Amino acid sequence: MSDSASIIFNIDNVNKTFGGLQALSNVNLAVEEGQTRAIIGPNGAGKSTLLNVCVGRIAPDTGVVRFRGQSLTGRTPHDINQLGVARVFQTPEIFPDLSLLQNVMISAFSKRDGAFRFSPLKALKAERQLYEESMHYLEDLDIAEHAEQLAANLSRGDKRRLELAMCLVQHPRLLLLDEPTAGMSRHDTNRTIEILKKIKERGMTKIIIEHDMHVVFSLADRISVLAQGAIIAEGLPEEVRNNEKVQEAYLGGGQHD
Repeated sequence: MSDSASIIFNIDNVNKTFGGLQALSNVNLAVEEGQTRAIIGPNGAGKSTLLNVCVGRIAPDTGVVRFRGQSLTGRTPHDINQLGVARVFQTPEIFPDLSLLQNVMISAFSKRDGAFRFSPLKALKAERQLYEESMHYLEDLDIAEHAEQLAANLSRGDKRRLELAMCLVQHPRLLLLDEPTAGMSRHDTNRTIEILKKIKERGMTKIIIEHDMHVVFSLADRISVLAQGAIIAEGLPEEVRNNEKVQEAYLGGGQHD
């Protein structure tokens, strides 16, 4: 049983429909500080919809999402980010025509000043502290050698790492990752697992949506299983692995993701 004093993130009774389809059905989730929680489920289970509700991109029909006791429901994605929640998207959201270093520094500016500052870009390097911190995260994610290259020229795996650096430079308390290894080779996937393990050692709370069970069982402290918009199982990795409902869900289908 979780200690309520250590809960940092709650999803309470969240429901969402799209054109009559029940995408999320009475979803409840409680994540402890420092925990890595995986959310798994078949295609169409509602996983990405749930993450979009968490970061303010979609409003729930009913229910509330709370972070450190504050309601996130009704807040803009930018406001939620300022509170300490960052998200790595299924398709990397980066600035392709800027260098890797500029991408990370702009993200740092956004967190510090409350808005993106694009002009003049020359001013970025004048900010020595942010410059050094941005380089630190590029080094941490093993892409510093490309710091001055355009982000558009990166491989898919390196674009995912760049977006992760853009999140980490904001010092989030909660990191949401939507299929962080999607489309990666096994080599890149294993590199990403090692990076996420390093982040875990620093105590950051993470929620990971992932199809690759190798990734899930390498990282998760607890797993929640979503099927047809509802949580059907939750527990330690081995408990979930052996759960008959989970095995059935992965053989069946879902509806709206």
